[in-house]
Parts: sequence; structure tokens; C-alpha cells
Amino acid sequence: MLLKGADARGFAFYTNLQSRKSREIAATERAALVFWWEPLQRQVRVEGRVEPVPAPEADAYFESRPRGSRLGAWASPQSEPIDSREVLDERLADAECQFAEAVPRPPFWGGWRVVPERVEFWQGRPSRLHDRFRYEREGDGWRVDRLAP
Repeated sequence: MLLKGADARGFAFYTNLQSRKSREIAATERAALVFWWEPLQRQVRVEGRVEPVPAPEADAYFESRPRGSRLGAWASPQSEPIDSREVLDERLADAECQFAEAVPRPPFWGGWRVVPERVEFWQGRPSRLHDRFRYEREGDGWRVDRLAP
């Protein structure tokens, strides 16, 4: 998954809403994101509830994508088995014909936003005595705890 937005509301990404990932998110309404920077030995883990990105935001992001990516969203039944590469190529050709001008956002494509409830910062240290700090939402603020490695 590719993070496409982060602001005070949370962390947004976009995908096929019929994909396995989206079905699991819809069923649990929760997700965790992990960002790992190996050269720095740092990691950030975000956990929280998930909400759909509003349609106008999903439309704006979809429109910003290259034409080929927009057509690919129509062509690919993401995460589902397909018989061959030729089937995918045919689906893309069909989409190119159907959307010779503008490529609208498919009704099965949209975004999710992870609204953070818990964020952990991890810094690798010698002897596995890593630094870990957990921020947990409490009302309008955050409680910060140092965690043992």
C-alpha cells in the first residue's frame, strides 16, 4: 500500500474497494500501518480506526493520477485471480475504448483513512535496548509512555 496523504485527520490511502484489503478493513474498521527506515534503524507504527475518505477527496486524488493508472483501476480486479495476462490486457483495451476522453473514478475505487489512536516510535539501539515511545489518544490529547524494549 502507498500512503498518499497525512494530516490532522489521519493517514489516507486509495485502493479498489472490492479488494481483499478493503473487505478486511470494512469488516474490522481497524488497521495498523508500519513505516520502517532501515538505514536509520527507526520505525513508526500507527494503529486506529478506519473510515472511508469522502468521495470528493477520492475524486480529486483519482484525477491527479496518470491516465494509465486511472485506466488500470478500471481494468484490474485487484487481488482476484485472472486467467492470463492477455485477459488483463483485454480489460485495459476495453477501458481505453470506453474512456477515450475523461476517465472517471470507478464506483468500486476509493480511499481509506486510518485515524490514529495509538502511535509508537521505535529507535534501534545497541544490545537490543531500543528506545520505544507510545502515544495513546486520551480525549483531545495524547498520553506518552516509554516502553521497555
